[in-house]
Amino acid sequence: MRINFQKGHQKNFIEECIKNLNSPSLRGLLQFGIKTNYNNLKNYYSERRTIPKILFDDLSHIAKIDMPIKTKNPNWGQIKGGRISKRK
Repeated sequence: MRINFQKGHQKNFIEECIKNLNSPSLRGLLQFGIKTNYNNLKNYYSERRTIPKILFDDLSHIAKIDMPIKTKNPNWGQIKGGRISKRK
């Protein structure tokens, strides 16, 4: 399941996590036991990808941030397999 932020708010959330944890940079978040790699963090920070709910929960718990969230439908992004390929 993914978290649905408005444009620009996902980056602000990650910046607030960095500030609350006194981390020197985005890479510094990895020392707090975040279970993702640096390339994924960069993609979340630049808003190319949406943050998974598990990572959001970990970051908000570690940084002590409480904010309301909206989640995307669990089927969001799935391909409708077979429908298009059967057309002639």
